[in-house]
Amino acid sequence: MATTTRCLRAQWLRRSVRRAPSARWQSSFSHLEKEMIERKIPPIFDDLTPQSSYRLNTTLADFLSDVTPPAVLPPTEPAQVLPIPHHLIYFEPTKRQSQMLADGTNPDQSPGDPFVRRMWAGGYVLYNHGNPFTLDSGRGVCAEFIRSVTVKGKPGEEKLFVRIERRLARATKEEMQLLGPPQTNISEKETLEHRVRQRLWRDKDTDFGPCSILENRNIVFMRARSKEEAARDTEKAAGKQLQPQHKPDFTHTITPDAKLLFRFSALTFNAHAIHLDPEYCREVEGHRSLLFHGPLSFVFMITVLQQQLRKQGNEVVKSVEYRNLAPLYAHEAVTFCGTKVAENKWEIWTQTPQGGLAVKGTVVTEPGSIDRSNLDV
Repeated sequence: MATTTRCLRAQWLRRSVRRAPSARWQSSFSHLEKEMIERKIPPIFDDLTPQSSYRLNTTLADFLSDVTPPAVLPPTEPAQVLPIPHHLIYFEPTKRQSQMLADGTNPDQSPGDPFVRRMWAGGYVLYNHGNPFTLDSGRGVCAEFIRSVTVKGKPGEEKLFVRIERRLARATKEEMQLLGPPQTNISEKETLEHRVRQRLWRDKDTDFGPCSILENRNIVFMRARSKEEAARDTEKAAGKQLQPQHKPDFTHTITPDAKLLFRFSALTFNAHAIHLDPEYCREVEGHRSLLFHGPLSFVFMITVLQQQLRKQGNEVVKSVEYRNLAPLYAHEAVTFCGTKVAENKWEIWTQTPQGGLAVKGTVVTEPGSIDRSNLDV
């Protein structure tokens, strides 16, 4: 009975992501680009407590020997600075299950049918060390904007490249008053959302304003494909893996398992089936196993790099630009590497078991003292 239920679920998921494209989608995408850029995504509020950061480090501890979380949850006084890159487990949207897409993803940035598959292609993160988040139980807010939408590919095979900008800051007293009860009508909600967007938006995507962290996420939305097409695409991509350009100064290898993927999905409130459902991975996406999260690669790469910076004690991460190039899988070796290529500049990357590039990134550092306690929260 259990096997039958799983098979039926996989069939339903395949049907859910393979709806036939309509003529209007194939004929023009100009209206879609305009609509998405003008889309008003609700801001996300979150409490800046040590809880999620503590749980992330507890999860990483069995894979990184230098991460040694305390036996109990740390206090909020004295407040510690939010560790880099732990912002990834805060400010995730909380929606009803019925509001999510068929594959378990968030609909806020989705272009909709026929672009029903998504891939995290990379991004850029900029940290404001002059105005950091502290885990003091205060409330923060994330305003999310769609900066750009680019269509690539010939008719019928288009892909949409969506650049999402997330601006993370402290919530103001006025916003807290509007957020708190009683929020009795739609007008109050719209007023709050408008004020948050207006306060945090900047024309330049490198202008912090009141923000502590600026993050761009590059998401590619694609059309549905058959199981056979997916398998062929995956095999073809595996044969074109890029090779690292630098000899690493440091490496660290782990073998992720399903528990690690589940825990990171839980911490990020991410129900995407490619990280949780092996049958979905095989039958719908054409992958041989659960996929290792792109953001989790980012967490490991930056945490391992910080272990190197920690030995020097005079550099902190200022910005990170990265691209996800190839899939990584549960139960297969993943190697994180890095090397210093110039003053205040590092190249970091993640390798597949075959030694090919899966993630490639560039980190710019600046003079500063690493708060060693934050590495062991």
